Amino acid sequence: MELLSDFTRYADQLAGIARWAYRNGWAPGTSTNYSVRLPEYAAPAFYAITSSGVDKETIGPEQILAVDQHGQPVNGFNLRPSTETLLHLMVYRVAGAGAVFHTHSIAAALLSRLVGPFGHLTLSGWELLKGLDGVEDHDCEVVLPVYPNSQDMRALVAHIEPHLRRERPSYGFLLAGHGLYVWGKNVAEAKRHVEVLEFVLQCEREARTYGRASSS
Repeated sequence: MELLSDFTRYADQLAGIARWAYRNGWAPGTSTNYSVRLPEYAAPAFYAITSSGVDKETIGPEQILAVDQHGQPVNGFNLRPSTETLLHLMVYRVAGAGAVFHTHSIAAALLSRLVGPFGHLTLSGWELLKGLDGVEDHDCEVVLPVYPNSQDMRALVAHIEPHLRRERPSYGFLLAGHGLYVWGKNVAEAKRHVEVLEFVLQCEREARTYGRASSS
């Protein structure tokens, strides 16, 4: 089928975000995934997402594909959508996001293990939290829920979605021993939220090392 004429623009954006994450050390191996909501006129294509098993250091727009509301490809049939596509679709449903990014930083993996599944990180006192949409004072509390990890994406979605709907975090969540999911109303906001939260998580990791953590 013929996709919207400006699909390349969305593909270029996502490929650029993935390479940026790699350069920051948040996308080792072929891990991590990134998606953006497409305009309504693109239906039956609803989201663009990185394909599975692609090195994020060298990913290009040709390795981005469009999927429908069920996560099935509508282009690039020689590519496989990210294995975590269903988690992205869940975030779009629950949070009404415009873009969803998933990173694998050391800080996110370690802190999520320390807290454990069904715990949470409460981030407070860090000046950079003011980079999150709607946060105007560093003396705030930003909560990141921590959910258990699983290789069964359907089971994982079914497990997380009720909690996510009830808790309605504004910015993201952690998978235990895995990484960080972050979203925003568009690519630029999601990128800023990732950068802010990854910085603060690194600060928290260092603070815990030296006994000065501000989160729980």
